[in-house]
Order: sequence, then C-alpha cells, then structure tokens
Amino acid sequence: MSSDREALKAAFLARHGYGDARRQALSGDASTRAYERLQPAGGGSLIFMDQPPKAESPACPPDATPAEREALGPNAIYRLAAGRVDAFAACAGHLCALGLSAPRVLAFDAEAGLAVLEDLGDGLYAAEIAAGTADEAQLYDAAIDALVALHATPPPATLEHDGVSWPLLTYDDLALRYAQALFPDWLPKLRPAFAPDAAALAAWEALWAPIRARGEALAEVFCHRDYHAENLLWLPAREGPARVGLIDFQDAVKAHRVWDLSMLLHDARRDVSPALEARALDRYFAAHPGLDRAAVTADYHALGALNVARIIGIFARLVVRDGKPRYEGFLPRLWRYLDSCLADPGMAGMKAWFDRHVPAEARS
Repeated sequence: MSSDREALKAAFLARHGYGDARRQALSGDASTRAYERLQPAGGGSLIFMDQPPKAESPACPPDATPAEREALGPNAIYRLAAGRVDAFAACAGHLCALGLSAPRVLAFDAEAGLAVLEDLGDGLYAAEIAAGTADEAQLYDAAIDALVALHATPPPATLEHDGVSWPLLTYDDLALRYAQALFPDWLPKLRPAFAPDAAALAAWEALWAPIRARGEALAEVFCHRDYHAENLLWLPAREGPARVGLIDFQDAVKAHRVWDLSMLLHDARRDVSPALEARALDRYFAAHPGLDRAAVTADYHALGALNVARIIGIFARLVVRDGKPRYEGFLPRLWRYLDSCLADPGMAGMKAWFDRHVPAEARS
C-alpha cells in the first residue's frame, strides 16, 4: 500500500473520531477491497473498509446502451458496482430500512473509497455449520425468512442513504447472455474433451434465449446476487429475519426472485442436500401462497442451471487463467447441482444438449 493511501486512511479515521482506534488487518475476500477491524479506545469493535477508487472497470451508467456497456467492460456488462462505496452504503441503508441486518454505515467517503461499518462478527454460516456450533436447518430457515422479508417490498429504482443515491439496475438479457457464455468460453480450456463447434454454440444460444427473457421479464425483487453461506452471518441474539447478517451485497440488482434462491441452495463451496433444498423451497413457497409454484420452480431450475453453468465457467477461468487450482475441487459439486436442474422436464432440451456435447470426462 502506498504511503499516500495510508495517509488518506489515517486522515479519514481521525476526521470521523476513530484516529485512536487499534487497527487489525483482516483476510481479504478475493476482491479489490481490504478490511480492518477497528477497536476504538472507548471499547467496541468496528470494520474499516478500503476500496481504492478506479481499481476496477467503470460501473454501468443507468442509461448506457448494450454497445456502450460492452465498450466499458465487465462491470458495466454485468451491472456490477465496481466496488463503489456509495453503492455499498445505499444498499446497506435499504436493507437496514427493511429491518434486515446489513452493517450500519457509520462514516464513509465515496470519493476516497473508505467506510467505517458496524461489526457483525465472525459467525459466517459456513464456519458455524462446519464447527457444529449452529444447526444447519435452523440457519437455512432463517436465510429463507430473510429472503421472504427482502422480497416482500418492491425495490425502488434508486437506493438512497445519507445523501448518496445508487441505481438498482435490472439483471437483464445482456448480463445473462454474457453469464451463459462463460461456460463454453472457459470450460474447454480446462476440459479439452468439451469442444463445442459453431452448430453446438448456436443451439446453446437458442436454448438459453427464452430463459434469459423470463429472467429479465420477471426481474422484480432486490437481488443480493451473492447470497450464500460465506456471505451470511449468524446473529442468534437478534430476532426473526434480522438473525441473518448480510455482507458483500454492493453488486445488488433487480432480478428474478429465484436468483438468490439458486445462490443459496446451489452453493459452490458446500453441499446443500436435496432434503435441505426441498425444505428451504417449501418454506419460501409457504410464505408466498399467491405464487404459481410450478412456474416459479421451473424458473428456479432454468435460471439455476444458467447460474451453475456460469460458476463452472468462472471456476474454470480461475484455474486456467489465474492459476488457482483449488477451484477445480468445487466442480463435481456444481455438476451435481446442474444435473438436478436439468432433471426438470422443462429442461429436457437443455439436458439433451449437455448429453450430446459435454462428454462424461469433461463433467468432473
């Protein structure tokens, strides 16, 4: 870290009354952000977030055309927040206003890319379940309840918090089309047995097009977009949906309600059993008696298949391009989730495509 950046951080903390806080670096989250735990002299614990501005490609302007988004780069294409602190603050304010447990933003400087946040602790779902200190079913019940609370209120077009505004853009056809392309773009580089030709790729696009259309047409809820056991914290002292601490939500979009369900129940990093998945879906639908369960379940499997294929492509890229071999170990779990989605009768055409074009030796 440059001495200029460190001086900027020290001045920010002093300006907001945290200059005397003890600072402890925390492990990163594979992004351009860095975190420290602050221990002010008066007691307590806070989180200091450092997101250097312009460390990523630009975020998506709300009125950008598809061509303009493609020219700006991946954050604009996928409508990611580019790590912007104002995006985090606006999303956190919205979630807290709904009674959910996002970290309260105590101080921030959007231009500098710095923020002081409420410390929700270290009780990540994945760690709590692995250690046996919390009941898996109870935690997933609570995670569903938090989604129910989140989906109960139609999201605003613009999120507001403490003088900043951030647009809640739709997870649209362009973003989903680039997401689906990650699988055929990157898996062949890791599994050469999978080598789709032009005809296979044309069929791939034709099969996904109506699924993307449903994803955009039914984009109607605030979508965390990365809602899984390593981004959820267990807060048992709180009540109801507030027992679920939410982090890493700055890339939120307006999306189909099944997207976060897929992220939770098709978790790349831990097994979610079919029984737990069924329990979670039953709980979600019980809270939404007005939903057409058959139609939403079909979308859950269709967009879930797109999501899982997307992650397979991302993990192949991490192995091949970025030299991170540990991500290869997650692929068998992802293939099991994908097979489950493709078993839906409505996915028969997609299943036939996989059976024809992706040999068994590439599905590992």
